[in-house]
Amino acid sequence: MQFKHPEILYFLFLLIVPILVHLFQLRRFKKEFFTNVRFLKALAIQTRKSSQIKKWVLLTTRLLLLTALVLAFAQPFSLSKEKSNSQKELYIILDNSYSMQAKGKKGELLQRAIQELLETTPETIHFSLLTNTETFWNTDIKSIQKELQNLQYSATPFELDPILNQIQARPSLYQKEIVVISDAIGLESKQLTTIAKTDAISFIIPKAEQQNNVSIDSVFIRQTLDNFYEIGVQVSNYGENNQPVSMGLYNQNKLVAKTMISLKKQKQVIPFTIPKKAFHGSVSLVDNGLTFDNTYYFSIGESPKTKVISIGEVAKNAFLSRIYTNDEFKYQNSTLAQLDYNLIENQDAIVLNEVEDIPQALQTTLHSFVEKGGNLIVIPSVKASISNLNSLVQMTGNTSFKSVNTTEKLITKIHFNHPIFRNVFENQISNFQYPKTKTSFTVTSTSPAVLSYQDESPFLVSSNTGAGIVSVFSAALNMENSNFQQSPLIVPVFYQLAQSQEKNGIAARTIGNTNSYFIKTDLSKEGILTVKNKTEEFIPIQQNLGTKVKMNFENYPLQAGNFSVFNKKQWVENISFNYDRKESNLIHNNKKLLSEISQITSISSVFDQIRTENNDSQIWKWFLIFALLMLISETAIIRFVK
Repeated sequence: MQFKHPEILYFLFLLIVPILVHLFQLRRFKKEFFTNVRFLKALAIQTRKSSQIKKWVLLTTRLLLLTALVLAFAQPFSLSKEKSNSQKELYIILDNSYSMQAKGKKGELLQRAIQELLETTPETIHFSLLTNTETFWNTDIKSIQKELQNLQYSATPFELDPILNQIQARPSLYQKEIVVISDAIGLESKQLTTIAKTDAISFIIPKAEQQNNVSIDSVFIRQTLDNFYEIGVQVSNYGENNQPVSMGLYNQNKLVAKTMISLKKQKQVIPFTIPKKAFHGSVSLVDNGLTFDNTYYFSIGESPKTKVISIGEVAKNAFLSRIYTNDEFKYQNSTLAQLDYNLIENQDAIVLNEVEDIPQALQTTLHSFVEKGGNLIVIPSVKASISNLNSLVQMTGNTSFKSVNTTEKLITKIHFNHPIFRNVFENQISNFQYPKTKTSFTVTSTSPAVLSYQDESPFLVSSNTGAGIVSVFSAALNMENSNFQQSPLIVPVFYQLAQSQEKNGIAARTIGNTNSYFIKTDLSKEGILTVKNKTEEFIPIQQNLGTKVKMNFENYPLQAGNFSVFNKKQWVENISFNYDRKESNLIHNNKKLLSEISQITSISSVFDQIRTENNDSQIWKWFLIFALLMLISETAIIRFVK
């Protein structure tokens, strides 16, 4: 038999108290005999003997009463029964994402949860522990003590469903009991659908005392001047923090600019001007909230001009030459008859503008171009056949032309949250001079629209296809059919469509982003690109595409920072990595989603419940009942025994 609270057994020393009282009552007194009471001698001897027996019985009863009470509060249990009757497997999911960096009453939420696990988990209990980055199956607290103490924060946000899928995939004869320790930041309802009905799941939600937080979300080039870049730093202010914060801009760890920013809005852009040359550094601020989102690393390289070729009539492509200017682009136009197919592979973007009949050879070449990471922009001709257009865009797998519409339509909706318009507009415009089209095609697509007509049908859709992007307009843009060329939207739309989906002048990726990254370099068949800085080095998944190398970083690197890409020992280009900002808003937790799911207050209560459920006979209850019987017996002896 073992005890849940063995420290209470020290109270057994209190048994000395009734023993001392009893010995005090049995003190021997000097006898004095009087002549006139000798006849009472026999009666006195008999009374004294019965009184001594009563006192011994009372002493025994009181000792048993105190012993039973102490043992009841120590809560004894049988270890052998606990093991043989266990019908549950315990799984603990510990959220080690950066939102758990927030401070509670006793320090950082993650560190406090680890400390409580180490202090309260019995060494005899076996369980499985899963985090964002580590998995320990069928272990005990002593075996993983060192790993828990050294557990680092995860660079990717906490997602419950993939961890639950791992647990569900484990075969078991017993019911699975799952305990999730998380602050519920970023938790979504769909993540709870993977919970099996046969499994018991409980949540421990530690609370952050400080929910105000300031985050640097992104850095982008607002304007390119002759000798300078004007960059914008987008900052988010979560909570009620109105105090100014300090922000510094660093290049190669050297401070190049510093400013104080006033947090007047939830989101605002802070401008900086830097020389127009290579930049490899960061921008950082100091606040009292989370620290992981206070620094944003980015790189600006001396990249070559973006290569764009337009295919179609020279007159209809004249507006493109005014957008793709020589300072940032290397633009050329070619008619279909004069097109050199060998030029296509070396382009960054191709504009197929109102080609009435697209040859099969060109379609095949364009398919290959997109698969290798190129951007294709399709502007249909009103004279083109629907079958010919669909043959071209079938590579997207989700976009198709349906019919011709001769009704004039207004382009009224800009989808500001589309990646094409990322960091393009500082404010969302709802009232502007709407461009229009006279004749258009009905286009259907499962990809989100970039621009839409008044009837919600798409005017421009953009689809990720292979490693590239295919953007499709639903109408011709010549002056006879549309006034879109005169709209202020024409420049940002075509500028963004031609640029790389990753860079737009800034080489900064989010750790965990599964999108491919392309580097223009000549790599031998056996060559391998390596990404490294002073503290970390890794080889990403890569594919040689001839003039480009396609890379996928998955969840690497482990730490945010400035990195460089090397071909053996030869430097290729700089690139930077940052943590995901999804968990920067500590106010936006999703505790309401858990209203119908069991919640517990502490880790120790989990193991208390396990001991209680696994204990066949509640031994402490029997000791409590026995103590009550001893109390009744003592009362009866005092009242009725003479």
